[in-house]
Amino acid sequence: MPIHYEKDDEHVVRITIDRPEARNALDLYHFRDLAAAWRTFRDDDDAWVAIVTGVGRNFMVGADLKTYIPQITELQKKIAAGDVKEIDGCRLSDGTYAVLRNVKLYKPVIAAINGPCVAGGMEMLGGVDIRIATEHARFGVMEPKRGLFAGGGTTARLPRQLNFPAAMEFLLTAEHFPAERALALGLVNEIVPEDELAERATDWARRITANAPLAVQATKESVIRGLSVSLEEAYAIETELSRKVFQSDDAKEGPKAFAEKRSPRWTGR
Repeated sequence: MPIHYEKDDEHVVRITIDRPEARNALDLYHFRDLAAAWRTFRDDDDAWVAIVTGVGRNFMVGADLKTYIPQITELQKKIAAGDVKEIDGCRLSDGTYAVLRNVKLYKPVIAAINGPCVAGGMEMLGGVDIRIATEHARFGVMEPKRGLFAGGGTTARLPRQLNFPAAMEFLLTAEHFPAERALALGLVNEIVPEDELAERATDWARRITANAPLAVQATKESVIRGLSVSLEEAYAIETELSRKVFQSDDAKEGPKAFAEKRSPRWTGR
């Protein structure tokens, strides 16, 4: 199966893109399966953090242009003719959902970037919270170099996540950037040796799952929603979410565990 979904007994999900013969480029069916993996993670209350990575020495290089364009064109024609709404469970929205564009996913996501992260890989990276790269990882918004447009969220998210000149350097040159340059521009959190990537991503996940899941998710939700509104509205969102967290069982467990000098037992309620 090209998209692997695994959950361990410590609330961590691993989503792995496994299509090395195409450098982990995705066709219609792989976008469908990746979108389904994100929905499964979103809807599972026992899944608190996700790590997304690729097999081999590729992270994700976007759509497989040899197969995806004909497939999506055929699907669009059939939908326009009123014949179908989907083909083999594939929908037009799968591509944007797979790269986390405009997706209400407030659980933390970590990217373990083991190789080229370009085009759709960069689109998906914009929906990821923590980014860990190997020394040979490469980054780029390559669409303009091929006469295309990065319509999966990159032009909207990258200027909000990096300083403006850095974002425009990525967007306008359509060049490859090495991991060191990505780190300097603030695109990734850290660079690690290749053989330490999986362990380091897991360590980040464990650091997050040590915290109360409802509080973590509310924190991410407050940040994401707050970025698209005025400061006054962001404060209102913060107050709304704060109220929900303080009414939870975990809000009682945290201070109790502290007083009893023990590790908290989070329930996510």
